[in-house]
Amino acid sequence: MKDEFNNKKPYPSPFCLRLTFEERARLERDAAGMALGAYVRDCLFGEDAVPRKTRGKFPVKDHEALGRVLAALGGSRLASNVNQLAKAVNTGSLPVTPETEDDLIEACEAIQAMRRDLLDALGKQP
Repeated sequence: MKDEFNNKKPYPSPFCLRLTFEERARLERDAAGMALGAYVRDCLFGEDAVPRKTRGKFPVKDHEALGRVLAALGGSRLASNVNQLAKAVNTGSLPVTPETEDDLIEACEAIQAMRRDLLDALGKQP
């Protein structure tokens, strides 16, 4: 028999519990604003509970870089232009000219710059 914790998942499957409306209301009242899962874990395991791995509440490391990305997205019609290009390609009406190629290269460079800024803002390496 396969052990529940020996499969390829990093965590065991969630456990579900059906409650009546009254039971749920009591649980929420007793939790007093605490996340219900954390409250139940605390009630069951107390100090023996394994601390949960959480992501930071503030994943942005560089707000200036994030601002650059948002400004670039707000100041460009990149999404609309790429959508128009895709539509033209799908209908077979996109003329392949040096100007079209330059526009595609420019769009790719803009997307790459935004990707770099997003990675910087999140403190990640490419």
